[in-house]
Amino acid sequence: MHGLDENLQLEIGPLLRQLRGRLSLRDVNRLAGVSSSYLSSIERGERRPGRNVIQKLAAAYGVDPAPLLERAGHVGAEPVEEEDPNVERAYQYVLSDPKFRFGTRPEGPLSTSAKKFIVEMYESLTGRRLL
Repeated sequence: MHGLDENLQLEIGPLLRQLRGRLSLRDVNRLAGVSSSYLSSIERGERRPGRNVIQKLAAAYGVDPAPLLERAGHVGAEPVEEEDPNVERAYQYVLSDPKFRFGTRPEGPLSTSAKKFIVEMYESLTGRRLL
């Protein structure tokens, strides 16, 4: 996880731009499902992101969503992500595939969006459709 403490002075838009780093807007669209135009308007300070968008971006950037939610004006908002049984089923299928040896296996709980990303990468590598 990236540290957010050093960025406390930044507004949510510039902070999200900084967290995006070298990723293109198109990359973030693929990773998080947030449209490029919407993310661009958030980063420019023209729009304030909702809870769902913050959670998706935090998962894509590998950061804790709580400080981002607070920065975006969702004070005291606990990140809540709905479980998707289809994503969970597909993710378990990926983990059970003995040919799946790319990288290391994740430790600990993963968000639904992180599991979906892993499944989508598996689908693109194998040509097998799971979702």
